[in-house]
Parts: sequence; C-alpha cells; structure tokens
Amino acid sequence: MNILETIIAHKRVEVEQRKKEMSLSDLTHGPFYKAETYSLKEALLDETKTSIIAEFKRKSPSKGIINDKASVEEISQGYATNGAAGISILTDEEFFGGTLADLQKAAIINKIPLLRKDFMIDEYQLHEAKAHGASVILLIAACLSIEEVKSLAAAAKNLNLEVLLEIHNEKELEHICDEVDLVGVNNRNLKTFEVSLGQSADLGKLIPSGKVKISESGINSVDDILYLAGYGYKGFLIGENFMKQENPGEAFKVFADQLKAMKA
Repeated sequence: MNILETIIAHKRVEVEQRKKEMSLSDLTHGPFYKAETYSLKEALLDETKTSIIAEFKRKSPSKGIINDKASVEEISQGYATNGAAGISILTDEEFFGGTLADLQKAAIINKIPLLRKDFMIDEYQLHEAKAHGASVILLIAACLSIEEVKSLAAAAKNLNLEVLLEIHNEKELEHICDEVDLVGVNNRNLKTFEVSLGQSADLGKLIPSGKVKISESGINSVDDILYLAGYGYKGFLIGENFMKQENPGEAFKVFADQLKAMKA
C-alpha cells in the first residue's frame, strides 16, 4: 500500500474505536457543538486579511518530526494576532502527531475559522469536528468517491461547517459539487509526497469560477503566493514553513509583513 492507503486503513479502525469510546449523543454535548462558526470563505475574500491559512503541525510521514515542542495555544494565537485568514489544525495522531484536544485548545482562544485537517471518511468525524471547535472540514478526493464527497459535504452543511475539498489531479475535478465551499489543490502528491506548484497552476484554470481556490503545500515564499495568485488563488495553506522555525508565530508575522509590503 502507498502511504495514503496505509493512513486510510488505519483511520477506519481508529474511527470505529472512537465511536465505541464516545457516542454521537455525547458529542452533541461538546463545548462547541452549538457554538457559532466562522466563515473561511469570507475571510479569504477579506482584503484586510493575509489570505494565509496557517497550519499547526507537529510531524508528517514525509518530513518526520517538524516541531514536537510546539504549544498550540501560543502558536495559533500568534497566527491569529498577525492576520491569518484561518488556522489549520492537524488532528491525526498516528501519522501527524495531532489531536482533537489541539483543535479545542485553539478554538478556546481564537475567534477565527479553524479547519480540522484530518482524513475524513465517516460522518461521525464531522460531529467530532463541530464539538471541538472547527468551522471548516477537509474532504480529500483521493480517498473518497464522488458520492461520498457529496454525502459528507451535505452532512457538514447541516452542522453549519464549511467544506474544503482537496484535489490532486484533473480527474478529481469531478468530485466538486454544490455543497463544497472551497477547492484546495495539494501541491504534494499524497501517494508519492513529491511537491510541485505546477499542480496548482495546471488545475487552477479548470476549477469552476464560483469556488474559492486554495493552494496547499510547498509554498515557501511571498513570490510563490504572488505566482499562484496569478492563477486565481485566494487562499494559501502554509504549515511546515512556519512550524520548522523556533517561533512559528513570529515567523508567520515576518512572512505576513513581507506579503503586505509586496502588495502595497
């Protein structure tokens, strides 16, 4: 199996175990289940924001440990204070070192859109996301059928969650449906982990104009953002570039200031 298939196989077992540990009824009593959510789509279209979705990530299968000393409260607050349009929180523990507790801690102190970034394969995970403070959930076309995307996206909308659909190739454009709010192009191939901004350049021209476009992974400079903006991208998900620094929040601030200067 490739790494994506390995992750999904593990995720199926994990989700079934989580269902046994906490019922859906218990999740509806979660601290954020009935709380208001924040629109990432609106934030990305807001000219006063940076257009950056800053990510909190401790490790990855391709890079190993990135930052295992990180405080989610400190870093997420640094991102929010300095103009992040949203914050992506990795909640997969086995492969990325994240937890739902990270999401909840970030939600307690930040009043901006939080994306639960995980491998969503079951409606139960949407309720987990809502209960722990997410405003947006990620659906990855590479591990879901067209019908599964539509079903999960519709269920997310019923929970007042926005939906970010991640695609990797032209075939996956078929997964885009009315219930999807944002379309992300992952420049990292999840099967090989090779990275190329050409993925976003190629697919950006094919994504329907009514969908807000986000470029994900491999973005390391302001020049990368300006290049991708030329293909209609309104959002840029960046994690490793900040998380590998000693102070990710400060690294984000420096990057955001550079971006503002270039746009001025």
